[in-house]
Amino acid sequence: MSISAYIKEIGRGRDGARALTREQAADLMGQVLDQNVSDLEIGAFCLAMRIKGETAAEMAGFLDAAHARLNNIQIAPHTDCVVLPSYNGARKLPVLTPLLAHLLARQGVAVVMHGTPTENSRVSSLSVLQAMKDAAFTMAKAPAHAVCSGEVVFAPTEVLCPGLKALLDVRRVVGLRNSAHSLVKLMNPSTSAKALLLSSYTHPEYAVSMAETLALTHTRALLLRGTEGEAVADARRQPQMDAFVAGTRTTLLEAQSGSLTQLPDLPALDAQATAQYIQAVLAGNLPTPAPIAAQVQAVLKALTL
Repeated sequence: MSISAYIKEIGRGRDGARALTREQAADLMGQVLDQNVSDLEIGAFCLAMRIKGETAAEMAGFLDAAHARLNNIQIAPHTDCVVLPSYNGARKLPVLTPLLAHLLARQGVAVVMHGTPTENSRVSSLSVLQAMKDAAFTMAKAPAHAVCSGEVVFAPTEVLCPGLKALLDVRRVVGLRNSAHSLVKLMNPSTSAKALLLSSYTHPEYAVSMAETLALTHTRALLLRGTEGEAVADARRQPQMDAFVAGTRTTLLEAQSGSLTQLPDLPALDAQATAQYIQAVLAGNLPTPAPIAAQVQAVLKALTL
C-alpha cells in the first residue's frame, strides 16, 4: 500500500498543509507501524508532520493505530496502575524516573514503565534500572504474568510494537524527532483502561497540544513539564501538575514561583551514580526531593478522581 495521498495533504508546508481526520490519521499510522510502506515514504511523512505539526485529532488517530497493535502488558484485576513513559533520558540532569517508579510502587501501585533510548548521548532510565541490582523491577520480554500491586515492570518499545520502535529510530538517521516521540508519551500499553498515564512535555506549545489530545481521547493522565522530557518532576523546582479525567482538566499542584533558596544534592550524570543515589533515597539515607515527593502525592490523588 502507499501513503502518498496522505503525504500530499500534509506535505504542503505549515500554511498550505491540510489536517487529516482522526480516521485518516489512524490509517496512515497503521500502515507505517505495519511497516508496509517504503523508507522514502516514512521519511517524507516524518518531515511533513514535523513542519506541519499534529492536530489533536491526528494525534488521537495515531494513538488509535498504536493501541490496536500493541502487545499489552497485563494488569492484575482491581489494581491501581500508573503508566510511566521514559524516552528522553538525561542530558544535563540525572534521570530520576526510576526513583518515581519505585516510590509509587511502595504506595501499592502497579507501575508499567516503557521506553527505548532515542539518543546515544543520553543516560536512559533502563540503564539506571539495570544498575540498581538490588531493586525489584521486571523486564517485560513478552506479555507474561499480570503486574500486581507494588511491582515495577519495564517494557521495551520493541516488545510492545516493533514498528513503533522502528519509527522512533528514524531520528537516528535524520536527526529530528517525529510524531512517534509525542505518541509514546500519550500511550497506554497496559490492559487497564483506568490506568493513570504520567505524561510530560518540554516546550509550552506541546503543553497545549498534549492537553488537547488527552481531553479529546478521555485519557486518565497527569500532565506536567517534565525533567528534560521525562515524566518526573524537576528535583529543583515543582512544576504545575494537571489531572485529566473523562476529558476534564483539574490543576492539582501549582508551579513553584520565586527564586530557589536551596538546591538539592544530586548525583553525577552517569547511570551508576544515579542508581546509587536512588538506592540511598529509597533506603532513607537521603531525602526524597520535595517536588518528586509532591508528585507522588499528586498521582495518588489523581488515581482517586
